[in-house]
Amino acid sequence: MTALRLLRTLAGLTAGDFKDRVRRPVHLVVLLAAVGLGCLAVPPADGRWVILALGEYRGTYTSAYVGVATALAGGLWLTLGGFYVVRKGLARDEETRVGQILAATPARTVLLLAAKFLSNFLVLASMLGVLAVTALALQLVRGEDRGVDPVALFQPFLVMALPLLALTAAAALLFETVPVLRGGLGNAAWFCVALVVGIKGQSADAPFGGFGAGPAAGSLRAALSEEFGKAGDHTFSLGLTQIPEPLTPFRWDGFTFGGDFLVSRLLLVAAAVALALLPALWFGRHDPTRGGPADGASPAADAPAPVPAYAPPPAVLTLPRTAAERGGRTFGRLLAGEVRILVGGVSPWWWAVAAALTLAGLTLPLDAVTGLVLPAVWIWPVLVWSRLGSLPVEHGLEGLLGAYPAPRRRLLAAWGSGVVLTAVLGVAPLLRMAFAADLPGLAAWLGGVLFIPSLALLLGVVCRTHRVFQVVYLPLWYLVVNQVAALDFMGAVREAGVPAGPTPLFPLLALLLLGATFLAAETRRGLTI
Repeated sequence: MTALRLLRTLAGLTAGDFKDRVRRPVHLVVLLAAVGLGCLAVPPADGRWVILALGEYRGTYTSAYVGVATALAGGLWLTLGGFYVVRKGLARDEETRVGQILAATPARTVLLLAAKFLSNFLVLASMLGVLAVTALALQLVRGEDRGVDPVALFQPFLVMALPLLALTAAAALLFETVPVLRGGLGNAAWFCVALVVGIKGQSADAPFGGFGAGPAAGSLRAALSEEFGKAGDHTFSLGLTQIPEPLTPFRWDGFTFGGDFLVSRLLLVAAAVALALLPALWFGRHDPTRGGPADGASPAADAPAPVPAYAPPPAVLTLPRTAAERGGRTFGRLLAGEVRILVGGVSPWWWAVAAALTLAGLTLPLDAVTGLVLPAVWIWPVLVWSRLGSLPVEHGLEGLLGAYPAPRRRLLAAWGSGVVLTAVLGVAPLLRMAFAADLPGLAAWLGGVLFIPSLALLLGVVCRTHRVFQVVYLPLWYLVVNQVAALDFMGAVREAGVPAGPTPLFPLLALLLLGATFLAAETRRGLTI
């Protein structure tokens, strides 16, 4: 191929994949979360939740401060959540048979990987662009300083956040080509990696400049010391934090990125490109004679075998319906079947870890059970919970299940299977709290048992993929572990031995989510008809 033809081919592959990505529900979910994060990065003057702070201080909402705060928040969130949006590009090509078509073309493997990398990067960059526009709107809405400096406002997005998104795009592509990381294990692994990067990347000596927080923090501290002196807490904090009192503003007009820092960001982008093209050494381009990304991979718990895209699913009403049987015994058999489906294919090692956590819950002190064991047992099944609501779609069984005579009952049984799994894994904390007569803890436990499956089922039915629940639940669980009481759905955050979270809220929220699930299922069924 000539250079011009190569560029045209690359542009065509990238544009087609980009258009497909931005149409998916998970893209909208993460995009809205990024906008919400921007609002937290620039909260109202009397706000009690912040993303960026220096002790009890914050910068006045100038273009420089708003740009840095939202760029750091966006880099932090999109490094984590954006990964789940852009991964599965290669798997989707395999499912839709596009990969086999590409395998028959003369395009080189490096070119195909470059197109996927650019598509991943453009999807993440589009989210960052929306966040940049949100930052401009927030500066004007908050009204502390409406003098807009476009360079000071948008430069942090380009220099601090965008290189990180290039690395995220490359990592998502790399994970897809490594068999053990293609499924839910890769999702969980990236969550851990992103947490480490989020913590270590804030230091001044982080590789490639990290999040860029080091230079910004130094300049902020200098401005704070100049205005208020050395008194007070000047500790730099990046992350969702609840504060007892509103932060005190101080004037900061930004800083200039040094040449060394700019070079480190270029090196980060170069490293991302190299990481994205590295799989060319083993990626088989979906060619069965060379081996594809799934070589050697066992069926993942959250990645069921797909139905070819060219085989149209049977219409819901074309299959004859049988008469619905009534009675509790019938529902019991249906519930038992849904439980078997939910945990089908789960490894014995998975159950061994679950048994070890249960044993720990029965033997450790009660404080450790509520603070450590309970969060552990309710993060371990995240890949199994994510099956709720999405299994029929991902297995291509919607047409078959459309003939079921009682669809609402089947959906209720699917939710019940999630409740059963959650309760069984949390039985040790339940028994310990019951023996200790911890009634508030028992109420919080019940809220978690109802809330988690309700959230998983709703996201599975609406978004029709298992990944959205993983994206939503992992950060929610992480915030609870970090003692954010307002989001504590399990009773792990305690004050004077009593759950500090809004315990009565979560059973009610679970019922509302379940009602929304039924409504969404009925609406989809009506549209299908």
